[in-house]
Amino acid sequence: MKRLGSFYTGRYRNVFKEYGFSEQEIQDRVQDTWTKLFEGSEETRIYYDAGDDMGYMLDTGNLDVRTEGMSYGMMIAVQMDRQDIFDRLWKWTMDYMYLTTGTHTGYFAWSCNPDGTRRSEGPAPDGEEYFAMALLFASHRWGDREEPYDYGTQARRLLHTCLHNGEDGSGRYPMWNPDHKLIKFIPECEFSDPSYHVPHFYELFADWAYPEDRPFWKEAAVASRAYLHKSCHPDTGLAPEYAYYDGTPNNERGYGHFFSDSYRVAANIGLDMEWYGADESLSDIANRIQDFFADKDPADYRRYTIEGEPFEEKSLHPVGLIATNAMASLAATGPHARKHVELLWNTPVRTGDRRYYDNCLYMFAMLALSGNYRIWMPNEHARK
Repeated sequence: MKRLGSFYTGRYRNVFKEYGFSEQEIQDRVQDTWTKLFEGSEETRIYYDAGDDMGYMLDTGNLDVRTEGMSYGMMIAVQMDRQDIFDRLWKWTMDYMYLTTGTHTGYFAWSCNPDGTRRSEGPAPDGEEYFAMALLFASHRWGDREEPYDYGTQARRLLHTCLHNGEDGSGRYPMWNPDHKLIKFIPECEFSDPSYHVPHFYELFADWAYPEDRPFWKEAAVASRAYLHKSCHPDTGLAPEYAYYDGTPNNERGYGHFFSDSYRVAANIGLDMEWYGADESLSDIANRIQDFFADKDPADYRRYTIEGEPFEEKSLHPVGLIATNAMASLAATGPHARKHVELLWNTPVRTGDRRYYDNCLYMFAMLALSGNYRIWMPNEHARK
């Protein structure tokens, strides 16, 4: 029997509960993780207020503010029903990151200093897709207000720009390749990043974007699932950080191996299976990834070739890797799903300079494995 995902059933697995943890301790753990990241001490926090009505997520390793982190923070905030934090993050994003002139008009500068000055005038497309999804959920959960808090309008406009930038002969670039229907690493290039592929988001864009854009997003969901099969190694399940449209590793600058970006592939497969269950063979990839890491000590996680050969270089974000491997258990059918979930449960949030990326992935895993990473449907706010 075909597995029906949460989009169809309205039900979300609480994997922690399935493995014997109580409802109370699970919800306490989710809340405690939020507190440590958004309200806690300097050892763990990655969110900071800025002025009376703004805030930002700090990449503590690079001391910058990234669209990745801002969009992640917004997604976490909408899942936790924290509109106050969501609005602070979105206002900071619009005030400092939104690009109104030049080649990247309509996108967001991917890296800024904490004072809002830009380190880059170019975007990173994973930020845009997370902004759009978080904004649509916010529109459905809380309702739209005045600009820029007209969340749904902002999301649909952004998605339209991502697909159609440059069609007017302006010299700009779309974020998705119109022929392959695959997201690009950056708009100017013609290769992808497997960890950017979130087909479960594209399924929802196909329902909620402007009507003329919906067929594209439906095709993009199918294309991305196929791309994950092409780019993940058939034995290890490991994906490179960058890959060409045929799935082969792009190692021009050393990014054709399994490293920090790649970790997110396991998490994305887990959430796609939870929400849609559209391609059950993706579970095979989750199984292979969990098999590969089952006998490895997290203290010795490395950079790996996608064939699984280790480099001397240690993982920069071992806690993030623990988190994504655990989140893969939403899709996994193999013998190691419980082991990876329990490893996450027994691992605290990361402290120190490199904590930002690890703890974002950690929070996503806590939400997903507790049944709290949810699809917020239209008119949810009207039901309150």
